[in-house]
Amino acid sequence: MQTRPIGALNVSIVGLGCNNFGRRADYDASLKVIDAALDAGINFLDTADIYGGGESESFIGRALEGRRDQVIIATKFGHEVAGQGKGASAEYIRIAAEASLRRLKTDYIDLYQLHTPDPDVPIAETLGALNDLVQAGKVREIGCSNFTAEMLREAESAVMPGAARFVSVQNHYSMLTRGDEAAVLPECERLNIAYLPYFPLERGLLTGKFRLGQPIPDGTRLTGNIEFVTDEKLVYVEKLIAFANEHGGHNILELAFSWLLTRPQIASVIAGAMTHEQVFNNVEAANWQLSAGDLAEIDELLA
Repeated sequence: MQTRPIGALNVSIVGLGCNNFGRRADYDASLKVIDAALDAGINFLDTADIYGGGESESFIGRALEGRRDQVIIATKFGHEVAGQGKGASAEYIRIAAEASLRRLKTDYIDLYQLHTPDPDVPIAETLGALNDLVQAGKVREIGCSNFTAEMLREAESAVMPGAARFVSVQNHYSMLTRGDEAAVLPECERLNIAYLPYFPLERGLLTGKFRLGQPIPDGTRLTGNIEFVTDEKLVYVEKLIAFANEHGGHNILELAFSWLLTRPQIASVIAGAMTHEQVFNNVEAANWQLSAGDLAEIDELLA
């Protein structure tokens, strides 16, 4: 498994998204997925304090007892947690971090991310509180999520000399959602910020399970959410399926992972999994080396 840097962290280019834990997957199922991920060479687990009502973090902490040092854990704060609060104030960050540390059964978080911007709190206050956690050894690196290029610039300018800065941003980006190419990705390159795409498989549309003119399969993330499965999107999906098959007999899952990894600022493609097979397929999907000609042809297909 190749790795790429997020600040001082070296993460596997395929990560494991843990938003299903405590929601669609109970502890036993979550443990099997974590075991499969570690066996496959994944060292990067991404969660949040809101996933599964806190159970995602709890499941991870329980599963990693005795092997915490094998894994880089990323978690997030900022969205409302029942009985705990929300936001990015210095006071709340201390509360949220201690709660995540307890659930994760660890004394440090590798990558602690602000889940969403807080317009009511100056970014300098947020950065100062996060730097306190870094100085205390409770957090190794800090990141953000759902930030615009302007927000990234503002945060960078607010960092005090020698203090911790955002080393990553996690935003929505995939072959079908490319808005961040205009400003966020160039800003990441300029500031040396790693980019982590969420919804890299566009909620499952880029797995090959959804086909134009066919019913939505049962048991998927989009079952019951037909508003995301439009014919317009599925026309592009069919084009991408054909492209992948015509270029060496690949599939659309391989194309989605490998296309993202052609972007040097992307440190890891984080995708959820419910089974050992899905973990294995995600890892294998990152092995297709797309050429410049391939990328140009894909741009034409998606124009």
